[in-house]
Amino acid sequence: MSSLFNLAILIISIVVHEVSHGLAALWQGDRTAQYQGRLTLNPIKHIDPMGSIVVPLLCALLPGSLMFGWAKPVPYNPYNLKNGRTSEFFVAFAGPLSNILIALLGSIVLRTFGTILPDATLAILSMTILINLVLALFNLVPLPPLDGSKILSNILPYQSSEQLNRFYATYGLFATLFFIFFVWQYFVPVIFWVYRVFVGI
Repeated sequence: MSSLFNLAILIISIVVHEVSHGLAALWQGDRTAQYQGRLTLNPIKHIDPMGSIVVPLLCALLPGSLMFGWAKPVPYNPYNLKNGRTSEFFVAFAGPLSNILIALLGSIVLRTFGTILPDATLAILSMTILINLVLALFNLVPLPPLDGSKILSNILPYQSSEQLNRFYATYGLFATLFFIFFVWQYFVPVIFWVYRVFVGI
């Protein structure tokens, strides 16, 4: 039963993440996500069968694995954005920021009312905080197709950004797979440290 709750929390969190990208794009002048009906919290519009169902269920079955997954990316047209690279930065950062804000809100509720809330509610709040921190920190990794790659590309000087994008085009997939299989595990203690900071333990 706890795995189902965790899956529900993950799906809601990744839906908020993707909708935040679309809202940021709308704020910056692009209506692509709105025209395609993606500015909705209805999970059916966002679920990726592999990333939203299969991978999270595998995570739930593997001992010690952090709940993780993804949704279908919300589309946007960079040519419609009113402030060019600055707008692209905002669109990319909006997703991880939404997860950080959810984790922060959960931690405020946990710290404020933790002594009077039922154990089941505390467990849901704790998992909500942890899952959203995982989503935020993973997506901030500067490798494609993660949001961090777009964030880094749009804060670097133009020439450096072009060199980075050429690197991504040639080696991005291999670098990302290497990170997931050989490096990500070393980030887990960092995530739990950040989690303890958020919840105050």
